[in-house]
Amino acid sequence: MAVPKRRVSSTRRDKRRTHDKLTPPTVVTCPQCKAPIMPHTACKACGYYDGVKVMRTRDEIKAANAE
Repeated sequence: MAVPKRRVSSTRRDKRRTHDKLTPPTVVTCPQCKAPIMPHTACKACGYYDGVKVMRTRDEIKAANAE
């Protein structure tokens, strides 16, 4: 079984781990309602994607069911 001949220094170990960091998610504002959304996704607040209404919101569904 392979066993390291020498101890790995903290500097060498940390250099190897430089790419293991987390990055915060990218957030953009919806051009229709100005709500924060993830890029390239439909807005859950207003239902628009790229200026086109693509889905109904929860409020619209509740209003339709109440009628």
